[in-house]
Amino acid sequence: MYVAMNRFTVTAQNAAAFEALWLGRDSYLKDADGFVEFQLLKGPEAEGVTLYASHTVWADEASFRAWTRSDAFRAAHANAGQTLKLHEGHPVFEGFSAIQQISNNQS
Repeated sequence: MYVAMNRFTVTAQNAAAFEALWLGRDSYLKDADGFVEFQLLKGPEAEGVTLYASHTVWADEASFRAWTRSDAFRAAHANAGQTLKLHEGHPVFEGFSAIQQISNNQS
């Protein structure tokens, strides 16, 4: 399993627009080979800013890397440069390979 995350620092006045942008966009992830799940996470607010993270889970790092080179990835991020005003600085990417996984699979 591979987890890819981008962290965003968003000012209070841009939080609603930032969330609306993410909730209304087409990610094209569902059809990507190796894609498992996505979450947009909202973290704590402090000193007028809120921390957000986009969190995707992949079967493996190779699947994630293939996604980043795909036409679907380019389509999903086509307008990303137009939204920089909604968050401070650039997103901070972090990638993690799972070394242990414990789950509660209740079917």
